Amino acid sequence: MNGMLKTLVQNSQNAISDGVYEISKRLQKSEVDLVDSIRKNDHASLITEVKFSSPTLGKIRSMSDPVKIAKMMIRGGAVGISVLTQPYLFDGSPEYFMQIRQAVNVPLLMKDITVDKIQIDAAEKIGADYILLIQSLFDKKLVSEIDEFIDYAQRKKLKVLVEAQTGKEFENAIKTNADLIGINNRNLDTLELDINTTKKILDGRNYSRIIISESGIESEKEIRFLHKYGASAFLVGSNIMKSANIEETVRRLVVAI
Repeated sequence: MNGMLKTLVQNSQNAISDGVYEISKRLQKSEVDLVDSIRKNDHASLITEVKFSSPTLGKIRSMSDPVKIAKMMIRGGAVGISVLTQPYLFDGSPEYFMQIRQAVNVPLLMKDITVDKIQIDAAEKIGADYILLIQSLFDKKLVSEIDEFIDYAQRKKLKVLVEAQTGKEFENAIKTNADLIGINNRNLDTLELDINTTKKILDGRNYSRIIISESGIESEKEIRFLHKYGASAFLVGSNIMKSANIEETVRRLVVAI
């Protein structure tokens, strides 16, 4: 392992050591079924992301009220919200997540680089509906068996999004009991972005599973392109967080389909 992936894993280990995931509160998760919402949606199903920084863009938006941002996203038509809880490079925190959880009822994804079950325990406490697992970390044997992590999370009534970036990772992800499968158009190690990644992996295949295309989505044209090749939903973060009008930007992407 080298490049950014190594840094991301180390950052999670540092956050664990720093006590970031030591949570005393216990919040309730959403009553809304995200998969059901996606399947019934006549428009583009957007999972929008609250994040203030990223490794590729640095500072995306000045630190502001995460609840206000989340509510604008929901008014725009988002079916779910991803909230960064990783403090390093992303300026996220479980505290931001809990503020949003207490204010909205849509399904929430705890977005983090999950390397330890302590983070899954934290997700349960802060009222997450979903956690993220990155297939490459398990394929590279950096973390123990992915099936063990999925089972651990699901026994805690959490659902799991497993994210792949290559065809091989995708095939491994499909074999798991994950509730959702994601395709990241960005290589987390090199940070290179290719919106065609989703197309390359899905083209000519037909899956009954919900497939989410992630990263680099900025326009209605890209939403329609990704949907054409089999993406069921779309995780959009930076483009929305950079927008001067979050609600309208979300709405514009939602009605692309």
